[in-house]
Amino acid sequence: MSQLVQPRLINDPFSDPGVFADFRFGRRALLFDLGEVAALSARELMRVSDVLVSHAHMDHLAGFDRLLRVCLHRPRPLRLVGPDGFITGIAHRLHSYSWNLLGAHSPDFRLRVAEFADARLRAAAEFRAQEQFRQQWIEPPDLGRGLVLAEEDFRIEAAVLDHGIPSLAFALVEPVRVNVWQGALERLGLVPGPWLAEAKRAVRRSLPPDTPVPVGEGRTLPLGELAVQAFRVGPGQKVAYVTDAADTVDNAARILALAEKADTLFIEAVFLDADRVVADRTRHLTAARAGALAREAGVRHAVPFHIHTLRVLTLSKLLALEWTEPQSRPKPR
Repeated sequence: MSQLVQPRLINDPFSDPGVFADFRFGRRALLFDLGEVAALSARELMRVSDVLVSHAHMDHLAGFDRLLRVCLHRPRPLRLVGPDGFITGIAHRLHSYSWNLLGAHSPDFRLRVAEFADARLRAAAEFRAQEQFRQQWIEPPDLGRGLVLAEEDFRIEAAVLDHGIPSLAFALVEPVRVNVWQGALERLGLVPGPWLAEAKRAVRRSLPPDTPVPVGEGRTLPLGELAVQAFRVGPGQKVAYVTDAADTVDNAARILALAEKADTLFIEAVFLDADRVVADRTRHLTAARAGALAREAGVRHAVPFHIHTLRVLTLSKLLALEWTEPQSRPKPR
């Protein structure tokens, strides 16, 4: 069955962390974290509707300016979610620029920024280009416990992890996947159209089988007949994203709950187990621990990233070398 999104790392595993989740059907994408995004084209960035930011360390937020620059003149809003204090940080970024060329004549581009804390969206603000990005507090959506985004086709769950500061982990969850059988519409004498999306929506809502579904030209079919003859219904896709988390009992429990049975788990693997002391001090996961968590969560595919192992090994070797005074070195021949 085709997937709702096609997720991939934005950069190589040794560079800034982040995942680009491109919707297979629809001009839309999501970003998990916002580090360096030069690898993404302007066209890809223009499709981004939502950005889920784990925390505000530079390697997770340095791409904000490029994304803003690309999207500045589009009418569709850009939504961002981050941890406690995230709104103030975004406001400072915006107010560091001069916006005297923006005004009532500008496209109505809006940034909607929300903070996730205590298992809910606790605060939200809007910044409008027509108002030179003046901050305006708005009511955060009441999506329920553990949710930062909820739509008919999917939801995004979040958990707060300990990284010395709060660091958010996310999971995109598609409850039910509905695909069309190849050739089924032709066999039924049906032409694809807007009705098809409505029919899929009715299946996701588990409406009664006798629900009439308009299929064009004044014709209707029972939902149950369509579901059996035209649709393939199965478990939805699940993509989890975990980075910058200390190896603690509480973090492990939250990661396992969030990533359970995920189709794809993007998980940091910053250090080798031999460098566990450094990992503990900087509150990161080792590669061994990341693998153990992925196995315990029962994920189908784990993608390690945010790997700093080579840098640590190189540094360790340099520190282990005995210093030799210059005058004691052999003279070149």
